[in-house]
Amino acid sequence: MKPARLLLALAALAAPLGLAAPVPALADGGIYAASANVAVGGYDTVSYFRGQGKPVKGSAQFKVSWKGTEWRFASAENAAAFKANPAAYAPQYGGHCAWAIAQGYLAPGDPTAYDIVGGKLYLNYDQGIRAKWRKDISGFIAKGGPNWAKIPAGKTYTGSGWFGL
Repeated sequence: MKPARLLLALAALAAPLGLAAPVPALADGGIYAASANVAVGGYDTVSYFRGQGKPVKGSAQFKVSWKGTEWRFASAENAAAFKANPAAYAPQYGGHCAWAIAQGYLAPGDPTAYDIVGGKLYLNYDQGIRAKWRKDISGFIAKGGPNWAKIPAGKTYTGSGWFGL
């Protein structure tokens, strides 16, 4: 396939992700915050680990600022746990889609399409992408780390992400 056609094909594959996605800026540290600079769609990230089998929405009453982003929690106890060790509860890749990062581009993470692997929280774009992610989680994690490290600091998510990371 000619390079121009390859680029068009890649853009066509990414278009569905871009059309459905908001256009947020990456906060300090590359945190995905779709609206009002609130991380993980306002979900309580501690609840993924201490919850009742599903995450719960946080409240502006229990918020913590970390890496230039507001994180919300369902209780003062969960906010305190996050504040004591944010890296233990924050999603990997700043809350971006773990499968997309492994492919070499950014896409938003859906707080309801998640997995906890090795004590770490990973979000995916939607349930369909999560099914793809589950076919080779360890392989995608192995690819994702190096790709995430290549994302330029201070860049803005454009809706279609960056190819060729």
